[in-house]
Amino acid sequence: MVTLYSSDLSYLSMRITGTYVTSTTLGESVRAFVPHALPPAEPELDAACYSELNRTAELALARLAGVAGLVPSIDWLLYSAIRKEALLTSQIEGTQATLVDLFDKEAGLVVSNTDDVEEVTNYLRAFRWTEQTLRDPNGLPMSVRLMRQAHRLLMDGARGSGRQPGELRQSQNWIGGTRPGNAAFVPPPPTQVPRPAGRS
Repeated sequence: MVTLYSSDLSYLSMRITGTYVTSTTLGESVRAFVPHALPPAEPELDAACYSELNRTAELALARLAGVAGLVPSIDWLLYSAIRKEALLTSQIEGTQATLVDLFDKEAGLVVSNTDDVEEVTNYLRAFRWTEQTLRDPNGLPMSVRLMRQAHRLLMDGARGSGRQPGELRQSQNWIGGTRPGNAAFVPPPPTQVPRPAGRS
């Protein structure tokens, strides 16, 4: 089981966020983490546990709002931040690209690591599509269907394009490590990944 603790020790509380199940992949037995459904139900969350964190977040948002007033547009402010996030997220999959590589590609210059930069570019495309879809009154809500479509855009033409883009996985995967047995994290087995009611 995994537990989370409040950073305020005067309101220390334990919350069990999920359980472990044994899964077998590539001939190895591993402990896969299966999170509890959201929102958390028990124990009831005491507002005092997160009031300080909430105040810190509100201060950070206020600072961001102040900075936003000093730049030509919000999009300009977010331009580099979103690209940096795209690079960091892509690195989880082993992608090796830099912010300079991405800027060069967007400026029409030739880059040597085309495949890596293309994967980051796909991340940005998927991000923009998801943002626009969620803002559109007639768009999709946060749902499995939306995530599947974003995944199709993410994998379009990339090195994983032959690995069922937009589909829920059918096999056990892992994060970090060279094999399941030394992985940093093993997510739920495919049999415990919620399936949508209908196909889209």
